Amino acid sequence: MTRGTGRNAGGTAPRSVDVARIAGVSQKTVSRVFNDEPYVSADVRRRVLDAAEQLGYRRNNAARALASGRTRSIGVVTLGTALYGPASLLMGVEKVVRDTGYALRVVNTVEGDPAGIAGAVNSLLDQGVDGIVVSEPIDEPGSISRSVDVPVLVIGAPSPVLSPTVLSAGDGADLMARTATEHLLDLGHVTVHHLAGPQRWFAARDRLAGWRAVLTERGRHLPPVVEGDWSAASGYRAGRELARLPDLTAVFAANDDMAIGLIRALTEAGLRVPQDVSVVGFDDIPVAAYVTPPLTTVRQPFDAVAQEGLKRLVHVIENPDDDPLPASQPPVDLVVRASTGPAPARRHENPAPRGTAPAPPDHTPAPADGGAPAHD
Repeated sequence: MTRGTGRNAGGTAPRSVDVARIAGVSQKTVSRVFNDEPYVSADVRRRVLDAAEQLGYRRNNAARALASGRTRSIGVVTLGTALYGPASLLMGVEKVVRDTGYALRVVNTVEGDPAGIAGAVNSLLDQGVDGIVVSEPIDEPGSISRSVDVPVLVIGAPSPVLSPTVLSAGDGADLMARTATEHLLDLGHVTVHHLAGPQRWFAARDRLAGWRAVLTERGRHLPPVVEGDWSAASGYRAGRELARLPDLTAVFAANDDMAIGLIRALTEAGLRVPQDVSVVGFDDIPVAAYVTPPLTTVRQPFDAVAQEGLKRLVHVIENPDDDPLPASQPPVDLVVRASTGPAPARRHENPAPRGTAPAPPDHTPAPADGGAPAHD
């Protein structure tokens, strides 16, 4: 089909009545199709969309906003970072928002700015958004709660704003961490060490809490926690420290990058993964299946979280007098690969003297303290 130019024979922009005429339906039906309302047959929907494409018809969202009192836009407050977790979640939110026919307004905050969230929310409210998504993974001391009069969806953290309607999504990191820890204990490991993320991050706290809960419930020893900064370099440094422990057989790392750096350090210290030490990561980044050995990890359901959360937010925006849709918990997806195995009968003899580890290779220098993490 030839796509229209957006002008009809008289030189004016096509209207919904023109689409209705070509599709052989009423103007109300055209409106129902573009509002994605139910009770429209697949055949009628196809005819309307084909006619709209033929004419180059676009909805007049400005007119709809004036008529409905809504701008059909959703604002997103997110940490300005390239970290895998926040970036993947933002991509999922962007896709879902556009699929719903809403415009997207994104305001990034900066780590270390306690007033960043309040300023971002104010900016979005000034733009007249109909709802706000807060994907702010860091606990900033001194941050100011802001009262708003639009529905709010908070992903993976406590709400930093006050609203008559606050929805939550992306909970359950503690449950996923529990599953990772239980996997290692079920393989026969006496205990599991934890390479944690920075504790100002809500996700890092949740993963640590899940790990601790499982060991406590099973009456296992709680080893001291080693904290990284999400980067592979911090995992490497932690691995050099952990490799000195004679009882180390299993580690749950709070993200995949740190797990990959950890495995590098263990290998250089003469320890085999998984024959001597089993390692589980978190996120399932694209490279996790291709490292050596392929990494066992917990896959985060970024797209599912975004889809369900936005569906519930749009429902509240468009049906303010109805009860919110119930939330559901996505299943935990533990991806078992070759980095985990049964607990060793005895610790493998280390060819290097006990308590030593080689210096970092020249081509992979560890960053200076305070370096930016690679991703969550």
